[in-house]
Amino acid sequence: MIRVAAVGDLLLTTPPNAPAPGRGLEALSPRVRELFSSCDLVLANLECTLPGGRLVPTEPRVFTSNQQLESLAESGIGCVSLANNHGFDAGDEGFANLTARLDELGISWFGAGLNLAQARRPLLMEIRGIRLALLGGVAASTGMQRFAADGSSGVAPLDPASLRDKIALLRREADHVILSPHWGEERFRFPSPGQVAEARSFIDAGASMLMGHHPHVIQGMETYRGRPIQYSLGNFFVNHVHWDSGDYLTWNRFERTGCILLAELTKDTIADVRQVPVYDDGTSIDIDTSGMGEGFLKKANRMLTRGISRSGCRREALRVRYLLPVLAKLGRRHY
Repeated sequence: MIRVAAVGDLLLTTPPNAPAPGRGLEALSPRVRELFSSCDLVLANLECTLPGGRLVPTEPRVFTSNQQLESLAESGIGCVSLANNHGFDAGDEGFANLTARLDELGISWFGAGLNLAQARRPLLMEIRGIRLALLGGVAASTGMQRFAADGSSGVAPLDPASLRDKIALLRREADHVILSPHWGEERFRFPSPGQVAEARSFIDAGASMLMGHHPHVIQGMETYRGRPIQYSLGNFFVNHVHWDSGDYLTWNRFERTGCILLAELTKDTIADVRQVPVYDDGTSIDIDTSGMGEGFLKKANRMLTRGISRSGCRREALRVRYLLPVLAKLGRRHY
């Protein structure tokens, strides 16, 4: 049996032209480090890149530093998905700098590449006789413009039909296929009906677990055919996200609460699946024992259990795009 943990977004950001790197994963509390050390594999979404020559025209661009990546190597997180919408913010040069540094630090990665074959290539590993295959993919709705093709770099596209075929093929050689999709709407508290149908189809094709990200908030988990689907793990580590103007994006209490998804895997089963709330207060990241994180998780799970409708998604869009900005200006919190 092996123990696997997954966390959400790592925004290891550094302000533009800053004299010193931003905060890194030295901010992990002893309790989180102890939890990670009890796991055989810890997976995260690394939503940043190293600087390079050519920048994407849209902001914000999310850059990290070599020092922050070193803190990642010392955190207990040994594997990252690069299937997200910021991995090519500095073009091929930034991506090459990032992946070379990850390789030097011994951090495995997947979900992007210098061509389509590399981006879609699964990360294969064997831990104590249990064979794992990890796959990533990015939905077009995330705003990503750099999808890999046969002769060009980018992220792996979240193509449901191709992914189902790939999952079915990998199940012939792996005991478990773990899918890490970058999808959904930012700050939506639940997935769309289309995501639910897609997620279940991936399980039907043979996936053992889904660990989603991109919304930057927790979304619920369901168990389908005995397999966990966590639609969004939320933020795990959140520095400010900066614009060139000097302005930056801040995060409220809900957005600073993430989920650590824990599971125990044998060659044939998945057992003891648990959601552990974690909170980044801007200084340290610790397991949330206040009750608020547990409450957020329970509410997200209830929303999912009640069922997702298109009318509910329309109401959620109004909440995120119109109500939340107004409340933010008034200085009020709203979850």
